Amino acid sequence: MYSMKDTPKFMAYTNDTSPVRAHGTTILAVKRGDTVAMAGDGQITFGDVVMKHGAKKVRALGDGRVLAGFAGAVADALTLFEKFEGQLDEHSGNLRKSAVELAKEWRTDRYLRRLEAQLLVADSDQILLLSGEGDVVEPDEGVIAIGSGGPFALAAAKAYLDGTAYSAQEIADKAMHIAADTCIYTNDHITVLTVGKAEAALPYRRRTIR
Repeated sequence: MYSMKDTPKFMAYTNDTSPVRAHGTTILAVKRGDTVAMAGDGQITFGDVVMKHGAKKVRALGDGRVLAGFAGAVADALTLFEKFEGQLDEHSGNLRKSAVELAKEWRTDRYLRRLEAQLLVADSDQILLLSGEGDVVEPDEGVIAIGSGGPFALAAAKAYLDGTAYSAQEIADKAMHIAADTCIYTNDHITVLTVGKAEAALPYRRRTIR
């Protein structure tokens, strides 16, 4: 059994209690104009072995109105996705309110506060970072990255934002490939999703399956 942490390394154990290092991931969100792009790589590494190349770490929620990506333990992140979707339903797709309420629950609930993950969530207007310490952080410059390759992706995306006319999707893709070339725990199996004003204009529909 393994976990992916949002920091470059974390401790796992084999049957003989010898430490095993697992590494991964990179998630990047970029806002340009009325569009936000969120990208994630596909690599899961356990010790010195790449276990999976094409993991999907970003997804669209709320009929495409909201994007979410995770860095951390996979099972924990899926639990948090489910909780976040529940908050979106309760607050009719209001991203900020849903994020704040999830952060409150995450920090105070005895079970949830043991979950090891970070989430990036976004709609066409804003990007937010959520953590188990109750943090809800909105980046000043419309770009943020988490995970082992996060610093590389963030630096590249900022350079593209300042020096080019590339779209949010193009910036996210190019910056993630730079991170993949630099961070050995990030690969070039990149998934990029976008959300814009067209999706934001759609009426929010509550989920019918729980």
